[in-house]
Amino acid sequence: MTVPLPAGAPSSTSASSPTTPSTATPTIGFVSLGCPKALTDSELILTQLSAEGYRTSKTFDGADLVIVNTCGFIDDAVKESLDTIGEALAENGRVIVTGCLGAKQGADGGNLVASVHPKVLAVTGPHATQEVMDAVHRHVPKPHDPFVDLVPAAGIKLTPKHYAYLKISEGCNHRCSFCIIPSMRGDLVSRPVGDVLNEARALFESGVKELLVISQDTSAYGVDVQYRTGFWDGKPVKTRMADLCEALARLAEPHGAWVRLHYVYPYPHVDEVLPMMAEGRLLPYLDVPFQHASPRVLKLMKRPANTENTLARIHRWREICPGVTLRSTFIVGFPGETEAEFEALLDFLREAELDRVGCFAYSPVDGAAANALPDPVPEALREERRARFMAVQEQISARRLKAKVGRTLAAIVDQVEGDTAIGRTSADAPEIDGVVHIRNAANLMPGAIVQVRITRSDAHDLHGETVG
Repeated sequence: MTVPLPAGAPSSTSASSPTTPSTATPTIGFVSLGCPKALTDSELILTQLSAEGYRTSKTFDGADLVIVNTCGFIDDAVKESLDTIGEALAENGRVIVTGCLGAKQGADGGNLVASVHPKVLAVTGPHATQEVMDAVHRHVPKPHDPFVDLVPAAGIKLTPKHYAYLKISEGCNHRCSFCIIPSMRGDLVSRPVGDVLNEARALFESGVKELLVISQDTSAYGVDVQYRTGFWDGKPVKTRMADLCEALARLAEPHGAWVRLHYVYPYPHVDEVLPMMAEGRLLPYLDVPFQHASPRVLKLMKRPANTENTLARIHRWREICPGVTLRSTFIVGFPGETEAEFEALLDFLREAELDRVGCFAYSPVDGAAANALPDPVPEALREERRARFMAVQEQISARRLKAKVGRTLAAIVDQVEGDTAIGRTSADAPEIDGVVHIRNAANLMPGAIVQVRITRSDAHDLHGETVG
């Protein structure tokens, strides 16, 4: 539900538009912050705004109202969201807030956003399209009711035309001690498999060449509905990750499109998708959030805690699909982490030889259970460990990239400027991994998938030239 605003905040009547709607088409300013899950929420809202005849804008000035979709995962994200709300209020004055930060409590137990910015018109939590639209209607009435087919079948997208995110579920059943996402987004709720596949088909038919499958826990898709069988195009399809991947691969094939998996927890059934990757039907890429390697630290994090099984699973994946790219994220400086446990993490990193790795120095998050753990690691030491971690990973990454020099790899083109282009191989997800700098690219267009001969590498990126 929309959060009630405190005393003194503008009411829905005092802040609403005049009773006689303007003849001009109303414009809604929109800002989307945070992760791809938030981005897909933004796309749903933008699609509905467009369906109802509103114009949308990336700027505050001149808009009839501004919507800010927020992130509330870590302190830096909270600050960025609150600052953006303040900027929108200063420049426009009429602001609706949605997203994860909208569900976050303040120190007094009330809504954090409403307490910091009491002049906002309304506050909702994440995946609240209808609540956002209800708030928009209160303050800027609908201009008209256009036919739904005026909106693209794939909806309004914030990504470039050639790639898109496909969210398959909301929420999470894990209770990691460093994370507050379940308190904001709730437990796992899987989308009906038919709805997911209909959206995927619309995206491919609209020209999308790379589909990025996302959720809080992609491997758990369907567990909340006991993997029940759904129907799509008159055929039964189980609400289960492997079955969904099989259907997505079939949809992508006629379009020559890629399917990439993100946020995959290392459950045993993940092994079932590796043959599809080895056959070239899914991108050979797994984004797996390992977070640490010390069993004790993992237990404190309330994460799966058997490092030997994790290494064995990595080796098994590489046996099934030798070219698989493994990406992961880790947290260093977690409360209680000893120097020996940090060194064990570095040893794990060296043995696992992951292709792409992100690392965060632990940051306390309001409301997280980890805040109550003893023996916090000093901030300076957390940052020092993060730097040491990334120095080790940079050597691993540079070595693995160097092994690709001389090979010819498929790459999807993101940008073209003159005779050069920037693209990505199957090993590189947009915005979080590396890129390939491509020469002889004058005739290419964004979204093209081309063959590139790799001529050199550095610690993060590849360089090459088109072939043929």
